Amino acid sequence: MIEEMRLRDLGVIAEATLPIGPGFTAITGETGAGKTMVVTGLGLLLGQRADSGAVRAGASQATVDGVWIVPEDGAVVSRVREAGGDVEPIGGGRAELYVGRSISSEGRGRASVGGRAAPAGVLADLAEQLVVVHGQSDQLRLRSAAAQRDALDRFGGEAVHTARDAYRRAYEHWRAVDRELTQLTDDRDARAREADDLRVQLAEIEQAAPVPGEDADLAARAERLANAEELRLAAASAHDGLSGDGDVPDAGALLAEARRALERVHDPVLEELAGQLADIGYRVADIAAALAGYLADLDESGPHELAAVEERRAVLAGLVRTHGSLDAAIELLDTGSARLGELDDDGDRIERLTAERAAAASVLDDAATALTAARTEAAARLGAAVTDELRALAMPDARLEVAVTPGVDSTHGRDDVAILLAPHPGAEPRAVSRGASGGELSRVMLAIEVVIAAVDPVPTFVFDEVDAGIGGAAAIEVGRRLARLAQSSQVIAVTHLAQVAAFAANHLTVVKANDGSVTASDVRRLDGADREAEMARLLSGMPDSDAALTHARELLSLRSEAD
Repeated sequence: MIEEMRLRDLGVIAEATLPIGPGFTAITGETGAGKTMVVTGLGLLLGQRADSGAVRAGASQATVDGVWIVPEDGAVVSRVREAGGDVEPIGGGRAELYVGRSISSEGRGRASVGGRAAPAGVLADLAEQLVVVHGQSDQLRLRSAAAQRDALDRFGGEAVHTARDAYRRAYEHWRAVDRELTQLTDDRDARAREADDLRVQLAEIEQAAPVPGEDADLAARAERLANAEELRLAAASAHDGLSGDGDVPDAGALLAEARRALERVHDPVLEELAGQLADIGYRVADIAAALAGYLADLDESGPHELAAVEERRAVLAGLVRTHGSLDAAIELLDTGSARLGELDDDGDRIERLTAERAAAASVLDDAATALTAARTEAAARLGAAVTDELRALAMPDARLEVAVTPGVDSTHGRDDVAILLAPHPGAEPRAVSRGASGGELSRVMLAIEVVIAAVDPVPTFVFDEVDAGIGGAAAIEVGRRLARLAQSSQVIAVTHLAQVAAFAANHLTVVKANDGSVTASDVRRLDGADREAEMARLLSGMPDSDAALTHARELLSLRSEAD
């Protein structure tokens, strides 16, 4: 529940603190005093969209801070800590959660949760766990089929929730199989063409039998063969210089002679140098041998080999043009067979998926039937319970029915849910969107919440003028039902009716003051004579009227009788 809310520079409210607490809190005040700003402020704490137009004229920003009492362990605290915030334990398994929201006159907004800055979306996540808000727009929302289905499912409890979850799993499985089968069938021709192209490509690669790095090796070989004469001359000259025949000493002979000269004497330094000359001689001999092999290779090569190399390079170049690189072609040869097997398996896959879809459809049918049965049973109970509530809300002849009829497949089931109202005896039940006036719709909405709260309680309800369009005895019964709802949940109601406010355990009023230049509002808690005066004002517009005060005391006594 929300324990306290503080507003600053929000609309006409300069600064106000609302002590709320458990039970039923009624908020009243003159038209234009700022009652709506209380709901606006609460909406900001619940993550609703911030509007810079709500900032009080002349102020740089509006702020709203709230203190919630929440279970010390649970989904709310887990979400707060996930966002980086924390709560303050207060004993009894409860904790205080501090939340805040600000909006600047330029439209910039900030939010805090548990002492840490957080996106407004975190507040919205918490709101789903903490509050149900009903205003004029929410009465309109009750006209939607989705809202009516959600109301029935809430009332249906575990039986409906279990059946709905089973249906959703079955539906998602069926849809996944159907999507795969449809895509496979639609793409059959394209996949057949892909298989044919892949066979041609694999045959071409297999025939070429490329080797990794072969294109680079062939390029170097072709370069050597194209310049064979120049290379032969260079290699032969080098070979002759190292180990050539003739009268001119070659490098090897000169090195051997120098080594022998050093070996004739006995000196450690010269002996080391002789060893180094021996190593150089061996190196020279190795190089000379390599040059001889190189020349022999060139001698064995000829124009016919160059032609063969260029022909092989042309084959590999074709693969590179097709696949981007020789490595890509080799990789396709390694992986293409598996892909080809997958493409060739389309017929078997279609057959398997067709059977799997039929089995999934059968499971889905069973799940849909079970969900419809659970909803139908819950609909009968909900209709009877709400009808009883409407009789207590000054609609004694009204009858409410919840119709569950076949609809199209969706993630929510195959059911269309419609709340039907017969406001008078003999009248055919009609959709609540067409068969209820504004005042009747308010009472239907309240009756539904009272009934559902008995099986699916919500921590806090906020009603913004739920009594619109009603008065007299009906308003008294609305007050009674709000008080009854407050036995299991916190209830906050903005109202203009004394008959409703009379049943509140906590009565707050928004007071409008004018100093001649600036209009501002404050919020006060009312007790005793002050509360009687406010009740009299609501009844007659005259807080000092003896008749109105008498009537106010009479209404307040109704709450005592109810207690």
